[in-house]
Amino acid sequence: MVKIIIVNYNSEKWIDRCLSSIDQAGLIEHTIIIDNASTDSSLLSIEEKFPQADLIKLSSNLGFGQANNVGIKKAYEQDSDYVFLMNQDVYIEHDTIDCLIKIAETNPDFGILSPIHLNGNGSELDFSFSNYIIPGQCKKLYSDAFLQKLAPLYEAPFVNAAAWLLTRKCIEKVGGFSPSFYHYGEDDNYCKRVLFHGLKIGIAPQLIIYHDREHRTENIYFDNTALVHKRKLIKIFSDPFNNQQSVSKVYINCFKMMLKSLITLQLKSLKQHYQTIRMYTSIDWKMISHNKKKSLREGRSFL
Repeated sequence: MVKIIIVNYNSEKWIDRCLSSIDQAGLIEHTIIIDNASTDSSLLSIEEKFPQADLIKLSSNLGFGQANNVGIKKAYEQDSDYVFLMNQDVYIEHDTIDCLIKIAETNPDFGILSPIHLNGNGSELDFSFSNYIIPGQCKKLYSDAFLQKLAPLYEAPFVNAAAWLLTRKCIEKVGGFSPSFYHYGEDDNYCKRVLFHGLKIGIAPQLIIYHDREHRTENIYFDNTALVHKRKLIKIFSDPFNNQQSVSKVYINCFKMMLKSLITLQLKSLKQHYQTIRMYTSIDWKMISHNKKKSLREGRSFL
């Protein structure tokens, strides 16, 4: 049995088409929607047009990872063999999920499977996704595609969580998303944990989804340089393969650079280093460390 999990937040532009694609695949009754306290019309649309879906309304916005964890936990407790995580701006084809499951059944060493991500209208590859299948990341896929001899599955170190098929085995070994991340970075961390626990990540090149996210000019999670730097630090210190970095070294290096700026009267640089240190102190390092240690243990962490 498979459960589809969608985290919804103010998705009125996409949710009808998203859920219609699931309905056409005959899977709407197997869909769990976690609403992150939406304030637009998307919630009403879901209730009126897709009452068969299991809708869970959260009182506050938990962020992408933690809201997905609510759905993953429920799906696991309902004895689901597979969980398909699907963005609210993603549309599937009628056989996408069924075909992914068939591939998973013959490749039990894979914890995450993903189809190819096209843009919203299917005219080209989703731009960000195209970076995950380059030869340095996804060996032989480009070459085999050019030579018209595609295999059903290719191993990769990372694919974003817009359309993940998670196996039950993966959930039992890796668990859910780390609460160290609010929005963005959680899928990168999860992929590293999947690899750490001895499972693989795969891309199925003969299956597709449509990721309708083009032409969005603003994104506070990427436009704000402080947020980007903070997320990068949390990713580094949450990486299960990273045993080298220490928080104290980061502070010491930053203080050294700030002192150098002060001595050389580089006031602009001094201000930047000061702001960086303030950002460091805003991070709950104890919580980050606790979550990392928890993620190193095999089991249903964070669920």
